[in-house]
Amino acid sequence: MRVLNPTLEHVFSTDGPLARAVPGYRPRPGQVELADAIARTLDSNGVLVAEAGTGTGKTFAYLVPALLSGAKVIISTGTKTLQDQLFDRDLPLVRAALNVPVSVALLKGRSNYVCHYHLARNAREGLFGNAQDVRHFREIERFAATSKSGDRSELASVPDNASAWAMATSTRENCLGAECPQFQQCFVMEARRNALAADLVVVNHHLFFADVALRDTGFAELLPACEAVIFDEAHALPDTASMFFGESVSTSQLLDLARDTRAEALAGARDYAPLPVAAGAVEKAARDLRLAVREDSGRLTLRLLRERASFMPALEHLIASIESLGSHLADQAERSEGLGKCAERCDELFRRLSRWHAQAVAEAAAAPQQALVARRATGQPAAEDAATDPDQDAGWVLWGETFAQSLQLHATPLSIARIFRQQLGGNGGHPKAWVFTSATLSIEGDFSHYAGALGLADAECASWPSPFDFPRQSMLYVPTGMPEPNTADYVRAVVQAALPVIEASGGRAFILCTSLRAMRAVHQLLDEAFRRRGLMFPLMVQGEASRNELLDQFRTRGNAVLVASHSFWEGVDVRGEALSLVVIDKLPFAPPDDPVLAARIEHMNRSGGNAFSQIQLPDAAITLKQGAGRLIRDETDRGVLMICDPRLMSKGYGRKILKSLPPMKLTRELAPVQAFFRG
Repeated sequence: MRVLNPTLEHVFSTDGPLARAVPGYRPRPGQVELADAIARTLDSNGVLVAEAGTGTGKTFAYLVPALLSGAKVIISTGTKTLQDQLFDRDLPLVRAALNVPVSVALLKGRSNYVCHYHLARNAREGLFGNAQDVRHFREIERFAATSKSGDRSELASVPDNASAWAMATSTRENCLGAECPQFQQCFVMEARRNALAADLVVVNHHLFFADVALRDTGFAELLPACEAVIFDEAHALPDTASMFFGESVSTSQLLDLARDTRAEALAGARDYAPLPVAAGAVEKAARDLRLAVREDSGRLTLRLLRERASFMPALEHLIASIESLGSHLADQAERSEGLGKCAERCDELFRRLSRWHAQAVAEAAAAPQQALVARRATGQPAAEDAATDPDQDAGWVLWGETFAQSLQLHATPLSIARIFRQQLGGNGGHPKAWVFTSATLSIEGDFSHYAGALGLADAECASWPSPFDFPRQSMLYVPTGMPEPNTADYVRAVVQAALPVIEASGGRAFILCTSLRAMRAVHQLLDEAFRRRGLMFPLMVQGEASRNELLDQFRTRGNAVLVASHSFWEGVDVRGEALSLVVIDKLPFAPPDDPVLAARIEHMNRSGGNAFSQIQLPDAAITLKQGAGRLIRDETDRGVLMICDPRLMSKGYGRKILKSLPPMKLTRELAPVQAFFRG
């Protein structure tokens, strides 16, 4: 692809502004071509799906045309960590290099900002769980008094998972909005005002789709104002969009409602005794519903939920309790803004749970007409609409997810292609140019799986390979003699095969597992083996500290072995010798008993497709590419990727996945791996 834009050619040239501003900058042909493709998309109001291999420099490739476009641009990243990195490091650097008068803003979800109202209310009530909560809360109070942004990421002394944050922040449900007595000092509103006034706004995927979900209510703020959207780490969009285009309700939301109702009743309706009693009834009913599902954590299909004999009665009792609370709140809503907001929240939660229950009953009855009524009641597409849009025929799936203290009930669309395609329509002042970029969007250069999931059939799709010299810098090791992954001794075989490679690499390894259960087993077996062999490599495991803390320790120690699961397969950047070996236990096929995946597989097969080749295989290939991408992050990196799964070589689909990986030198024997590390 030849670059036609002379301005971009100069910006990325050896004597251009980036070369003068960035130490060690070197022009990369793929980076310039990608930037040109993005610039043309912004100029033509087009849709571009751009795969850029690791090292292409895609961040600068989209920042430069975005800053030069003159358009109002939203850049959405996969995580808040990447969002902060982009806003604090990359964006200021490129903007200064280009010397353009472009105003920029950072915007996160409201739970990331301290709320003056809830901070003051909870300070008065003093209902803290323990002394640590008190200490954290006082630190947040001092921070709120001096901070300009109120962004909790700026207060490192209070852990992100500290329970005190829930008492110092708001949610969409309990925010009082313009009626809040602290509205003029609100950190969230200040961040939103800055975002609306800025030329370029950095958000994350969750916040972006939360705004999309508000579109039909008339409260969306970002989308109507912008002219282009650039998604970085775009491979994560289908899962994120599915969550926001669906509907969910959790017992935690109900407990929060009960707590807030009692607090607001104490402040504004102390003389109305039935209100706290009704709130207490909702709290008990919500806890009873959680207890009706025994599992500590995991996802459950509707069928499994219904098999718990007490589940449906507990759900029906909870709905009745919420309805009763709603009637009391309606009687008292005018006495304060807080009570009025609680009444609105109660009504919405009642509607959501009632819709979920109605469809669950309809599906259990297996009566087509009842199911059609239930779908219409939930706002979900009826089967008769499928004549004009086959995506609508996919329907929705009901499922539940348990956590230690809560239960979430979900209604998720089986296909988001139609819904997402509507967002690209450009009507109502919505964005006109869309860019989707990531290192992993295609399978052997075929974008049909990704484009189909998001309804991007008419998008321009292009790929730029990594500039790294993979045959020289890396090696792929697929050991021989491994048992099939479904055998009882497979995890032990993985550890036995990996041990001599870990010794050869001097530690410096990620062990990436496809499940938490496998992760824990690998960690235990490695710990025993290290002790037995006298290996002194620091052994770390996901969950013993935050991801950022683990990564900092891993880099600092220089010879550590980190055992991890899904959280470390993507968005992790460890450059240099500290990471020289990545071991992947097996091909990352999603569990077929996942409720949403199981329903999508059933629908695909029932529709005459092949779910394995059209859903499961592409998803696994893209996930594997993400995991493999942790290894080589720089031109000077060297390392070995070890994939233990024998299916990579023995199955036809394995060889298809193999072709999607970077062009590493392949070996089946241990000796070349040991020689690689000696060299």
